[in-house]
Amino acid sequence: MSDFLDILTHGRRFKAAVKELSLDDLRDTAAKLEKIIADREEEEKLELEANAERNARIAEILAQIENSGLSIEDLGDVTSAPKAAKAKRAPRPPKYQITVDGQLVQWTGQGRMPTVFKNQVDSGKDIKEFLIPGME
Repeated sequence: MSDFLDILTHGRRFKAAVKELSLDDLRDTAAKLEKIIADREEEEKLELEANAERNARIAEILAQIENSGLSIEDLGDVTSAPKAAKAKRAPRPPKYQITVDGQLVQWTGQGRMPTVFKNQVDSGKDIKEFLIPGME
């Protein structure tokens, strides 16, 4: 809590803080506090009215559900059903392959071209030379 609120909510500290105020200043301060209190009461009243309206609508809906022969438990089954997980697609099969230093390197043809393929293409070879048979 801030120092201001500590002083404001503690009787003796508050009395000591306003000790030097004139009677007119004290009355002005009291009037301002009364205005703040009245505003807060009005806000709470409006909030209670809004909640009462909301609660009345909820009661109406519950009555409609009961009149239709359903229960809240019936709705719970529908609304709490787990969502199906998005199906993960299978990885793409490799389309190109090359053997470098006894190691087989494969590439799907998607995304960035691996360096070993890039080096071969830069040296003048055609990428089609590395196609896996049947993957045209």
